[in-house]
Amino acid sequence: MTSETPRRLALITGASAGIGEACARRFAAEGWDLALWARRRERLEKLALRLQQDHSIGVHTASVDVRDRSAVLAAASELIETTRVPDVLLNNAGLAVGRDLVYEGSPDDWDRMIDTNLKGLLYVSRAIMPGMVERGSGHVINIGSTAGHQVYPRGNVYNATKFGVKALTKGMNIDVAGTGVKVSSVDPGFVETEFSLVRFRGDAEEAEAVYQGFQPLAADDVADAVWYVASRPAHVNVFEVVIMPTAQRDAFVVDREV
Repeated sequence: MTSETPRRLALITGASAGIGEACARRFAAEGWDLALWARRRERLEKLALRLQQDHSIGVHTASVDVRDRSAVLAAASELIETTRVPDVLLNNAGLAVGRDLVYEGSPDDWDRMIDTNLKGLLYVSRAIMPGMVERGSGHVINIGSTAGHQVYPRGNVYNATKFGVKALTKGMNIDVAGTGVKVSSVDPGFVETEFSLVRFRGDAEEAEAVYQGFQPLAADDVADAVWYVASRPAHVNVFEVVIMPTAQRDAFVVDREV
């Protein structure tokens, strides 16, 4: 890269922890500038400062809840006006809440998952993709899940949102045909992050039990897959990557040590 060649820019949602943070570290190590969005401003700013110091890159941060359409549009406009249209949009923000049977479920939990995992992804994509289409290049990478491939007990609404992400990824790919813009998904199985802690409302013991008896993926493993997808040549579009720990073969088959 010459001094005249601008760095490439990746926008990562949900960047303050877990897979989002790991992807931020990976793209920074590859010399990319970053736009990092998350709700937790303090954690985001600490991460940004560390990446700037370690890699001498530009890092733009914004405290954004992807459920808030107005906030998304404002942050996207500010980013594009002051920096540029991202080369990669990583729609990573997402969560699961609760493990209730659907007939006992909390509508508030349903709203939180649907608004984050589906509507949030749509809001951010709608704000960023027109600039990619106008430029004739760009790459949207959605973090899906094996929960979007196989339904499991008490997964109901979370499963539905991740099946929705899978459908959106396919639909987005069709919609941008001929524009030079690519769309991909990376769909992990068990990854040890804050995911289960959020799902079980801060119950650390219950969250830890999810990963007992086998070695789950780390966030860095998923970041490696995301980087592989993002770093392919312009003529190569990796539509979908499903990545699981070796001990996991599907939602129901996990080789746990007794």
